Amino acid sequence: MFRKLTFGVCIFFAATAVFAANKEQERLENSGTVMQEVMDVPDNIPQELLEKAECIIVFPSVLKAAFIVGGSYGRGAMVCRTGEHFKGPWGSPAMYVLEGGSVGFQIGGEATDLVLLVMNERGASSILDNKVKLGADVSAAAGPKGRDASADTDAALRAEILSYSRSRGLFAGISLEGSSLRPDDDASADVYGRKVTAREIVLGGKVSIPESGQHLVRVLQKNAPHNESAKASSK
Repeated sequence: MFRKLTFGVCIFFAATAVFAANKEQERLENSGTVMQEVMDVPDNIPQELLEKAECIIVFPSVLKAAFIVGGSYGRGAMVCRTGEHFKGPWGSPAMYVLEGGSVGFQIGGEATDLVLLVMNERGASSILDNKVKLGADVSAAAGPKGRDASADTDAALRAEILSYSRSRGLFAGISLEGSSLRPDDDASADVYGRKVTAREIVLGGKVSIPESGQHLVRVLQKNAPHNESAKASSK
């Protein structure tokens, strides 16, 4: 009887682990789908900003109901450029959580996708290890939109993170000040099958891109293969 009970407990925990892994893999796949769909919107993120971003974070299907209760309301993935000073190609994704804060969404009960652009090394380094508050620990602003729009705005020049939302087919910049952003190491462990930190994934250079994250990385590599901010700073 004890052996049967032990076996049943082991099966339960194994099934739970598989379910969690599949859930995070699906979330990562959805992040790639969202990024592809955003790139297909004619009036989306300015190309100049996309090419200067060090990292991009995608949160698929954020729900307003979660904003009301104030708990974790966004789970997604961050992809950064590899190499020293983020000059290389896009690397492996780390899982992230967006939570707390009071955000003025005017979307009823509709799901909303969020895309965050991390615009400099300081912003990227800040969120690799710690929980940060947007607007306090790192500067944040609603991102300007329009593929051909000039990025020479105060928000684009000064903010470390620019944020965008997509809901009901509409795409726009949105303020997330007061929200917090942190690595989701448990979710990353589910994706990679072992404990691994966001810093190890992003900067270690030894973590291969999982199959579920390849679509997201391909979309970014296709639309912004080179870090133009690195070129500008080297001139």
